[in-house]
Amino acid sequence: MSDVSDWWRTSIIEMEPGKISFRGYPVQDLIGQVSFPEMIWLMTRGELPGHDEAALFEAALVAAVDHGPQAPSIAAARMAVTCGLPLNGAMASAVNFLDDVHGGAGEQAVELYHMIDDAGGPEKTADILDRWQAERSRFVPGFGHRFHKPVDPRAPRLLGLVDEAAAAGTVSGRFATIGRAIEKTLTEAKSKPVPMNIDGATAVIYAELGFPAPLARGLFCLSRSVGILSHAWEQMCQGGRNKGPTPPAYRWTFDGMAPREVPASYRSQKLRQNGQIREDS
Repeated sequence: MSDVSDWWRTSIIEMEPGKISFRGYPVQDLIGQVSFPEMIWLMTRGELPGHDEAALFEAALVAAVDHGPQAPSIAAARMAVTCGLPLNGAMASAVNFLDDVHGGAGEQAVELYHMIDDAGGPEKTADILDRWQAERSRFVPGFGHRFHKPVDPRAPRLLGLVDEAAAAGTVSGRFATIGRAIEKTLTEAKSKPVPMNIDGATAVIYAELGFPAPLARGLFCLSRSVGILSHAWEQMCQGGRNKGPTPPAYRWTFDGMAPREVPASYRSQKLRQNGQIREDS
C-alpha cells in the first residue's frame, strides 16, 4: 500500500470538492435524466442499461415491493415502530428478516436456473431438480405459494413481459423457458398445479438480464424496502404501543409441564442464604 488513500479501492464513485461522479458519469448529468432503476443498474453493473432492459428490470422491482403485514419482514417493521424505533431502525430490523427462508428464494432460483442451463437446458430439468432436492433442499425455490393458489397473479404478468422482451431481442428468453420447464415438471410429479411465484418470476428476469444470483437477493431487499418503509410509516401515523405479533387476547399454545412446586431442599437453602434459618451450632 503506497498511500492511505489505497486503504479503500472503488470504481463506483469519484469524489472531491465540487465533483461527484458515479461510474464515470457526473452526478449533475444523471440527475433528472436517469431513473432510479437505471441508477441501481449503473451502480451494481457499471454501465447504464438500454431502455428496454431498464423497463423489464423496473417491472421486477415494482412487483415485489410488498406482501402485507402477514409477511414477517413487514410485521417486524410495524412491531418495531410500536416499540419506539424510528423509521431507519424499523427498516433495518425488517431487512434483517430477509434471509434464506424469507427473502432468499429469488437468489436460490437464479442459482437453480443456471444449474439447469449449464447442464444442457430444459431437457435436464428433472435431473437437476432431483439433485437440488437431494443436495440443497426439498423445497424448490420460486414455485408454489402458501397463500396464492392456484396462481400468484404477479408471475404471469412478469413472464409475459419477458416474452415481449425476448421477441424484441432484448433478452434471450432461455431462462423463461427453463422456469416454465420447472413448473411443468413439478406439476406432473405432484399431479397438481405448482405454479411459479413472484420469486421464480423475478429470478427469471434477473437471470435474463445477467444479474448474478447474490444480487437477486439484494435487489429483492431494495424492492421490499419500499413496502417496509410504507408500513412502518403507516404504523407510526396510526400509533400503537408495544404491539406484538397477535392481539393481547390471544395466547400461544403451551405444551410444557403442568404446574409444580420447587423442591423443599431448594427453598430451605435459599432461606439459609438469606439468614432466615440459623444453622444448628
